[in-house]
Amino acid sequence: MKPDHFDGKDVKLSCRNVWKVYGKQPDQFFGDKNHAMDDPSAHADTIRDGGHIVANADVSFDVHVGEIFVIMGLSGSGKSTIVRCLSRLVEPTAGEVLLDGEDLLKKSDAELIDVRRHKMGMVFQSFGLMPHLNVIDNIAFPLKLQGVSEAERYAQAARVIQLVGLEGRENNFPKELSGGQQQRVGIARSLAVEPDVWFLDEPFSALDPLIRKQMQDEFLRIQSVLHKSIVFITHDFQEALRIADRMAIMRDGKIVQIGRPVDLILNPVDDYIRKFTNDVPWESILHASDIAEAPNGPIDHLPKVPASALVESMLLQLAENEEGLAVEDDAGTLLGVATARGLVAALATGDNCNVPVTQGQK
Repeated sequence: MKPDHFDGKDVKLSCRNVWKVYGKQPDQFFGDKNHAMDDPSAHADTIRDGGHIVANADVSFDVHVGEIFVIMGLSGSGKSTIVRCLSRLVEPTAGEVLLDGEDLLKKSDAELIDVRRHKMGMVFQSFGLMPHLNVIDNIAFPLKLQGVSEAERYAQAARVIQLVGLEGRENNFPKELSGGQQQRVGIARSLAVEPDVWFLDEPFSALDPLIRKQMQDEFLRIQSVLHKSIVFITHDFQEALRIADRMAIMRDGKIVQIGRPVDLILNPVDDYIRKFTNDVPWESILHASDIAEAPNGPIDHLPKVPASALVESMLLQLAENEEGLAVEDDAGTLLGVATARGLVAALATGDNCNVPVTQGQK
């Protein structure tokens, strides 16, 4: 499998063997709260047989600096529970949540409040705006809680208002805004504290399809400027494909597969993942780098395409150039050769996808 773009990059947030069990005595199943189970599935079955509900079962993943890590799954898969465990809005039953190497589960209430106020931004499906405050006061409110001076907090609020495109709406109240504008206020409010990590739980699912796509575009634009470490929850596979650097798919509280969207499409681990990917138009997902192979000889004489080029834009060139196309990165370095044969091989097995995708390829 192709290494992802974030291989070797610093890890910002780690979720390690996290369990969330609901019931009368969930702790009885975890003698050592941080112990990784030899057989998590069997352990989950034992817990369920004891009359408890397993919302998350041995969930582990890393989020790298500047990465959009998408968690998706059907309703009841545990995706919203795990993001709340990361922020300790829901208390995990077992495991570790490490932010910059420090276990958040060992933080005192006061320490956790400080982390939330200064290092975390959260956006949920419900906008949660305060109806009696106008736009700029809603956005400045978390800075007020931090004790930031009035002049500084309004200056910061003005900066994020410009970032999310709400200029001219500063004095409007939530009831005077459209759904998309209200969500922009929620996004701006979460960004006002300049968080290290940003949690978004289905932030666009309540919006109309056209507004939803516009908000996805806006989200990607903001990320291109800020390069936040992001955990984004969605049940929409097409949304995940648009925004994810890497993604995890959950089922029954467990992670089924983690990888770049193209890896999941080309190499689904089971029929559950395959059902998500069956209807994906591969030509609009694969990039030149995804089908590039190591050349057998010189390729500098071949027509050149950028690594980020979508395969759908290359089909005619591939058909007209039997030797293939030279794939180059942003610096002009030749990465490999893309051929029609390589494309077919990639779709058949996924084994020929071995050139890293560069940042920003969605």
